[in-house]
Amino acid sequence: MNAQTIDYTKLQRQVDAHPYPLVFATISGAHLYGFPSADSDFDLRGVHLLPLEQVVGLDPGEETVEKEGIHDGLEMDLVTHDAKKFFGLMLKKNGYVLEQLLSPLVVHTTPEHEELKSIASDCVTKFHGHHYLGFSARQWKLFGNEDPPRVKPLLYVYRVLLTGIHLMRTGEVEANLLHLNEMAKLPYLEELVERKLSGPEKGRLDAADLEFHKQEYERLVAELETAMEKSTLPEQASGKAALNDLLIRLRYKSPEAS
Repeated sequence: MNAQTIDYTKLQRQVDAHPYPLVFATISGAHLYGFPSADSDFDLRGVHLLPLEQVVGLDPGEETVEKEGIHDGLEMDLVTHDAKKFFGLMLKKNGYVLEQLLSPLVVHTTPEHEELKSIASDCVTKFHGHHYLGFSARQWKLFGNEDPPRVKPLLYVYRVLLTGIHLMRTGEVEANLLHLNEMAKLPYLEELVERKLSGPEKGRLDAADLEFHKQEYERLVAELETAMEKSTLPEQASGKAALNDLLIRLRYKSPEAS
């Protein structure tokens, strides 16, 4: 398979241009999921730290910073949340932020990033299964609305379902479809990835494909529901105190606090 090369130097320049200090910045999207095309854009995700004066004052700072476009010849989409907002999302059944935090494709890191990753396991609950069930349903609807249907959104459906099943069974966040399939052993996934990487002409599906994948989608949804019911994961996150302590230390560490 022809994977797109990641130019971390160019991505680092975008991180350096961020208006606020960053706790971390990682790559999400197709690169994290294991099937980037040659023209895939780069989804940068992370956590920034607002100055203390923008937290305690009447004029609130930017909880979310978004930037997209072509920079240094790379098409990218950068989204970061202030630490307080991101930590709050970690305490909800939001698998997406955990995937960002734990992405192995790291552009920028800090000691606090490592500490945050260690807290992540205390934020995983069995109810994260609902996140992946809902996410897969939305992806399946998007796939079904396409004419002709394409391979790319179908890969997203499988990625979400297999991530959810793996999380419910192991408590581990794994977003790479190829790694997930080493365990799931679905014989058709590697071919789908190859078709997606081969370009738009091969990235289409016919009626026979649709019926097969509909059955597989329904089977995997049922498998995720069962994995959720049998999961030994806790029903509530236990990482709030640790996140609160880290957030306070990050705020006091900001230049405006000295």
